[in-house]
Formats: sequence, C-alpha cells, structure tokens
Amino acid sequence: MSTRCAFDQSTDEFTWTPEEEKIVRRKLDMWIVPLTTFLYLLCFLDRANVGNARIQGMGKDLNLVGVRFNWVTSIFYIIYMFVEVPSNILLKLIGPRFYLPLLVVGFGLVSLCTAFVRDFKDLLVARAFLGIFEGGVMPGIAFFITCFYKREELYLRIGIYVSAASLAGAFGGLLATALARIPRWGTEHTPIHTWRNIFFFEGLITIIAGLLAPIVMPTKPSGTWFLDERQRRIAAERLVLKGGADENEQVEFHHVARSFFNINNYICALGFFLINITVQGISLFMPTILNDLGWTATKAQLYTVPPYVCACVVAICIAFISDKTNRRGIYLAAFTLLAITGFSILRWATDANVRYMGVFFITLGAFPGGPGFLSWGMNNAAGPAVRAVSGAYIVTLGTAGGVLATWTYVSREAPKYSTGHTINLSGQIAVMVLALAGIAYCKWENRQRDLGKRDHRLHGKTEAQIKDLGYRHPEFRYIT
Repeated sequence: MSTRCAFDQSTDEFTWTPEEEKIVRRKLDMWIVPLTTFLYLLCFLDRANVGNARIQGMGKDLNLVGVRFNWVTSIFYIIYMFVEVPSNILLKLIGPRFYLPLLVVGFGLVSLCTAFVRDFKDLLVARAFLGIFEGGVMPGIAFFITCFYKREELYLRIGIYVSAASLAGAFGGLLATALARIPRWGTEHTPIHTWRNIFFFEGLITIIAGLLAPIVMPTKPSGTWFLDERQRRIAAERLVLKGGADENEQVEFHHVARSFFNINNYICALGFFLINITVQGISLFMPTILNDLGWTATKAQLYTVPPYVCACVVAICIAFISDKTNRRGIYLAAFTLLAITGFSILRWATDANVRYMGVFFITLGAFPGGPGFLSWGMNNAAGPAVRAVSGAYIVTLGTAGGVLATWTYVSREAPKYSTGHTINLSGQIAVMVLALAGIAYCKWENRQRDLGKRDHRLHGKTEAQIKDLGYRHPEFRYIT
C-alpha cells in the first residue's frame, strides 16, 4: 500500500509506504519532542521559581509587602503578552534553529542575574526582561512542532511539551529545596545564599542548554539532519499532501488579518485565557498556599511535587486519546469538572489535608486545558503563515489570563484566599461552557461546507490564491 504525493509545481510522482512514514514520525519524536519539552521546562522553571524563592526568604529580604509580589509577577505577563505575535513573525523569517535557542539563553541570563537584585525595583526590572525573552518561547515552540506533524498528530506532541509546565512545577519544588540549602558563597558585597541560589543555578543550567540547542535543532522537515534524503522528502511531502501548504510560505499582512478574523481562534484564545488564570496562578502561588496551611517552607516546597506529577501524566494521556479520536472540545469540557470540584474544596473546606486534595483535582482538571486549546486552535488554522500568527495570537490573549492570575491571590486574604478561589471556580465553569460552544460552532461550520455554502470562495481565483485560502477553503474541515 502506498501514499501518493506530488510537489506543488511538479508532475513527478513520489510514493512511500505507511511503514516508511511511521519510521520518519518515530525519528521526529525521538528528537523534536524531547528537545522542545526540555526547552519549555527550562522556560517555565525560570518563570515560576519566583514563587519558590518567595517562601525561601526573598519576600522578607526584598520587603515584598502588600501587593508588591503581585506586581513582580504581573509585570512579567504584561510584557510577555505584547512580545508573542511579533516574535513568531520573526521566527518565521529567521528560522527556529538559532532564534529559539537565543531566547532560551536570554531568559537564562536574566534568571541568573536575578540572583543579584537588591530591592523591589531591581526585581521588577528583572521580571520585565524575563517577559521579553520568554514571550516568544511557547508560541514559537508550538509553531515549530506544527512544521513537522500532521493535524491529527499535534495534540499529543504539544501536550507533551506543555506538560513540561507541570514537570517544572514538580522539579522546581525539589530543586528549590536543594538549592536553597547550598551554603552561603560569593563575595562579601554580593553573597549568594538561600533563594539567590535558586535563580543563579537554574539560570546557569538554562544558559548552557540554550547554547547547546542549535547543535541538534533542525530548521524544517526537508532540512532535518537526523533523516536521510528520502526520509526528509517524506517528512516534508506528507505535510503538503495533508494541508496543501508550502513550508517556506512567508507571513504577509493578509495572513495576519485572516488569523484575527478566525472565530475558532477567539474560542481557543478565550479558553486559553481562562485556563491560564488557573495554571499560572497555581504555579506561582501553590507554595504560598501550602505554606499558609501551616506547613514549613520545606514541607510546602516538597508537597507541590505530587500534584504536578499527576497532572503531567494525565495531560499526556488525554492528549494521546484526543489525537487517536481526533476530538478536542469534549475532553476540555469534561476535565473542567475536576477543576470545578477542586476549587469548590479550596473555597469552602477547612481541613488542611482535604484542601491539599483539592489541589490535586485542580491540577488534574486544568493542566490538560492549555495544550488542548492551543492545539485545537492551530489544528483549525492553515497554512503555515496563518498558523504561525494564530498560535502566537492565541497564546497572547491567553497570557492576559496570566496577568489576572497574579492578582487573584493577595496576602491580605491568607490563608483562605476566598476571592482567588471564587475567580478560578467561575473561570473553570466558563471553560466548560466555552468548550461546548466551540464544538457546536465547528460542527455547524463543517455542515455549511458539506452543503456547499462556502464554495463561492473559489470563484474567480487562481490556483495559487485557492491554495492560499487555508482554513477558509471549502474542502477544509474543522476538528471538533
């Protein structure tokens, strides 16, 4: 059995077997998935370590009283959200091999320098620069993955790399506990100790990883170093067959406009926004929430690990099932029930152990949502230029949820944090409604195309213009 694929401007036939394609996909998985997962783990680790550092003495040393910590976390997301779309356009122009590692080295350097801040203002500046470099990483990696995989293969791969957020949460708690115990070192004027060790060594690890990344990072399927010549052609043409896309397509203004007028993008961006309120909020404040249950700083750090590990496993399993069934919205809607249960427990329960159980429900229910909405949006955005802008656009609007997350938990409401839990509870209910609405819209739009009500888009257009229609092509079908 063979699959036929032809170059866009060629009559030459090129065939391959399903077994050959499977080998190519496995090789891609061996290099692309671990690399992107590791880079995003470092990204999220350097973002969320401020929460670990806070309970290891940073709050006291830098006098982060009142809402100062909220401003420290908020400034990062404010800068972050304005960087994402321009960064992905640059990524499309420059290529990922050097651009993405440059961002990694940049935020690693900022994290390392945070070890030397002296006051609240210094920390604000450091977090702002961290937002500049990290802003392009998540949408950049998401687009990078879409350049190598088919639509029905995306959620699992995006789910694995985004699950690095939960891995970073688990690993971050363990690493912070170990690093904070390193004896005081440095000079008399710039001593490094406790929370400063967290920023210094995590930043150093990130810088080294970023410098080494270009050695193994490919640029595109047709230029992948770990595939032979035939496999590279299969890797490139299997995507052309599925999406009619040119991997070298440049971003033009109409691609940007088309991304902004895609209704599915708004559904996914709003869903990502609501999910991010929970994911970013829990990531930043879980150590504080657990510490306020009466536990020691070390116990609170270590107790952040199990919920993240469980969330990582569940998120990957859901991504696998979603790709196999080629469905998105139903899983997003179903898992919000767990998060709703968890926030209900935190909002009204009083026993510390019961509240800790609620944290498990929250991470299990919320963490699959980020990769779910992002992959759903990118599944339904074609071709490559539109997909690049759409991915960044969805993450940008979603990042606004991170800004709100930084203000959901304020110190004056400790230890109950009733306002924060209520906001997140309401947000998860809205996610469920939105996911169901997204399913309904995609089914309706597919039905219109089945009835021929979008065929007029082909009238009077050249072959190149028809190919450039992307998701607006009458034969394109939305994944529900």
